[in-house]
Amino acid sequence: MTAGIIKLTGREWSLPAAAPAVMLLIIALVVGPALGAPFRPLFVLGCAAAGWYAWRSDPGSHLQAALFLFAFSPLARRVVDLSAGYDPAGLMLVGPMLAILVPVPSLWGLLESRTIADSRIAPNVAVGGCVAYAAALSLFQGNLFDAASGVLKWMAPLLYAASLAQSCDRDRMVQAATSAFLVILPVTGIIGVLQYVDPPAWDRYWMQFAPILSVGQPLPFEVRVFSTMNGPASFATFMATGILLVCFLRLRWYWLLCTMPAGLALLLSLYRTAWLSLAIGLIFCFLFASTRKQAAVLTLGGLAAVVVAITLTPFADVISDRLATFGAGGEDGSARERLEQYLTLWNLPDSSLLGVGFSSSDVGSAGAMATDGTIISAWLAMGIVIGLICVCALLWAAFRMVISSWREGPREAVVIGAIGCGSLVQLPLANIASGELAFLFWTFAMLAAIGPRAHGSKGAL
Repeated sequence: MTAGIIKLTGREWSLPAAAPAVMLLIIALVVGPALGAPFRPLFVLGCAAAGWYAWRSDPGSHLQAALFLFAFSPLARRVVDLSAGYDPAGLMLVGPMLAILVPVPSLWGLLESRTIADSRIAPNVAVGGCVAYAAALSLFQGNLFDAASGVLKWMAPLLYAASLAQSCDRDRMVQAATSAFLVILPVTGIIGVLQYVDPPAWDRYWMQFAPILSVGQPLPFEVRVFSTMNGPASFATFMATGILLVCFLRLRWYWLLCTMPAGLALLLSLYRTAWLSLAIGLIFCFLFASTRKQAAVLTLGGLAAVVVAITLTPFADVISDRLATFGAGGEDGSARERLEQYLTLWNLPDSSLLGVGFSSSDVGSAGAMATDGTIISAWLAMGIVIGLICVCALLWAAFRMVISSWREGPREAVVIGAIGCGSLVQLPLANIASGELAFLFWTFAMLAAIGPRAHGSKGAL
């Protein structure tokens, strides 16, 4: 690691290099509402500058900065929207995407060298080609905005991950992410619980306009918690990933305390996909001697927390009712809706053979089709053939995460495998190939591919 490192209980923490990202978020919350709409493009440029500064230090610092930006930029957007008016385009959410595009110029060196790193980015290349096809479909239909939005959300995460192939060390990167989650988990967890009890004005305002039907009602005790992020799915997935990292890579009891508010907020998100992915990740960790003890402790602690949550808290009814849906079988309305999406596409005249390209249609409007899961999203946007190639490439990357754990014993590798197992659960249920979920997925997928001590830790432009 380079300059700006501090010591924390004997571990290296490169947070100072990510400090500009944190400062930018604080400025957005404090100054953004006063400046109003003109602040939005400034914030986007600020994210790019913060990403550039962090990458000049080292890839671990850049990963930390990106995690902070993805976790808190939606909150900054809502605070600014409350004073400046709702922005349907969500311009400020472009900021984190630009921040992770900063390392992309380093890809030229990888492509020119034609080293073994080429095999590491093979899934990225395959998905990138599929994304280009979907973007071309959108352009042919004159949907320039949809094409640009789709390319940014799908391509930025996989390009960022590809840029890590020759410039970082797996174990250092995983530890850097864990350090960032030591801050993200308690802050977003506490905000999430408070949001459920009494959503603040900016959340209420956003919920009235946002075309997201899964956030509940802007009323006390009727919100599906999304905390500082852009929806329950993103928030819950970040929490599940952070809990795995902190509980297995920070072994002291006082670090585990920071996961408690995050765990409660995760339950209040009512997002069962993240619950399943976390559970599968824990089961995976039982298979390895290096993580079995921690997995047992976390499982017992998690079960105790759930029992307390459904018996001794004001949230008992909503959590227990959601847990009960796991045994609903064919009566589960959410499961039926997902199956109906596949039937709808299959029953089209051409079964969506060629795809329709990227779309940003409001799922709350009449006639708009909701798309839950990576498989249905790829099928709709890219058609059966190209969509299947895309899904197979994603499966390739996810299985590589799992397989790498069997080859290597360190806890970092095992936790990446656990995240990979969770991704396999999420793939049919959530779109892990787009936006902030894709950022998490592709980053850890690439860390699994590069292994430890790959090419050093310096990644300056």
